[in-house]
Amino acid sequence: MVETAVAATVVAFAAVLRIVGSGSGLPLPLLNPDETNLVPRAWDLVHGGGLDPGWYDYPSLLFLLLAPSQIGLEAPSYGTARVVAIAIGLAGVAAAWWLGRVTYGRAAALTGAVGVAVATTHVAYSRMAVTDVLLTLGVTVCLALLVTDRLEWAGVAAGLAASAKYPGVLLVVPLLVAGYGRWRRTAIALGLAAVGFALTSPFVLLHGGAAWDDVTRVNRLAHQGWLGFEGDPPTPFAFSLRMWETVGPLVFVTLVGAVVALRRRRRRDLVLLSFAAVYCLSLLPIEAHFDRYVLPLVPVACVLAGVTRPLAVAALVACLVPLWWSVDDTAALTGRDRRLDAAAWVDRNVPPTNTIAADPSTLPLPGRHVIRLELPGPGRPFDPRRSLATLRAQGVRWLVVSGSVTDRVLAASGDYPREVRFYRSLETLTPAYATPASGRARPWLRVYRIYP
Repeated sequence: MVETAVAATVVAFAAVLRIVGSGSGLPLPLLNPDETNLVPRAWDLVHGGGLDPGWYDYPSLLFLLLAPSQIGLEAPSYGTARVVAIAIGLAGVAAAWWLGRVTYGRAAALTGAVGVAVATTHVAYSRMAVTDVLLTLGVTVCLALLVTDRLEWAGVAAGLAASAKYPGVLLVVPLLVAGYGRWRRTAIALGLAAVGFALTSPFVLLHGGAAWDDVTRVNRLAHQGWLGFEGDPPTPFAFSLRMWETVGPLVFVTLVGAVVALRRRRRRDLVLLSFAAVYCLSLLPIEAHFDRYVLPLVPVACVLAGVTRPLAVAALVACLVPLWWSVDDTAALTGRDRRLDAAAWVDRNVPPTNTIAADPSTLPLPGRHVIRLELPGPGRPFDPRRSLATLRAQGVRWLVVSGSVTDRVLAASGDYPREVRFYRSLETLTPAYATPASGRARPWLRVYRIYP
């Protein structure tokens, strides 16, 4: 009874961290532009658009989970989708408790749940209707089932994790470790994983060519790098920094816990360590060092930090640091997002017939003729439309830019000389409307009138 009450308290606290700030930017998808790839497609599923999303950068499980939240709505709702996202995040906290409990006992259950509850990246992405927290939940559930020797159910969970996001396929490695020597059960588990994926992402298989093209394109871009990571250290150190930014000094406790688990080398230890190892190896070729990429490692790290009681005490003390960071990030999302005022200003002052050019991750601008400029990045060609003369020649009358692109380009000026010249040319203009920066999640935004 006490254990249940403690677990419920941790989940409730995690809910507060995630609910506060979850309405930021609504009704527009300003927290994460990736929501625009997912929520409208989920809306289409229940409004006559068919079950095939026609877009395979991600598999389909999240579309299916978000779709019920869109029933009866006249347009895609990012607010109702975020309710689902928060529920998935809280399920991830509970799953971390379960994973810790069945692997190392109550102390690890507490470090697992508390660590995930306060982990800055998990808190942030639990507010967004995107795939990464769902993948993390699938990983955690699969590992817990493997530790408890439920291989067949673990296979189902692995298939669903891969249906949340393709890296879930890496769960095959700990599944083989857990099933070593019991090949019949292992084969059944692998078959159930394939069935779970096929039932929830059937069109990825039916349109295998198109899906392969989407997946290879996304992987190629990730391996080339991304705007904003040009100054990062080599990949292993960059993702180590992402882990530090997520759980802070808990990483040092985890390293000690991993050494203890490796020395024991019980099957349950090897299940967790094998997943951590194969997932870390999968990150090595990636030059786009997004913080969300480390999320599947977070519950494993938090549970390993509780492998012994003394380590668990140290881990819980270490959790105060990411808790502070998460509270600070959450506070930055309270209050009105001034970019909503910019969108309202555009509605009032820009005639509907005018053409607007806009950088990615600025404003959605639905119902308007918008020319979206290509995102700069390593290996990407220069967009020749990044010229005031060219935009004017194409009949563009307004330009929308944001710090989420401009500041990153200027910070890597040696890599993007022509893009820098474009943004410097805007300094000769006076913005028709501008918003200030307000934290990492709310970059500044400016609207320029560029016709003479």
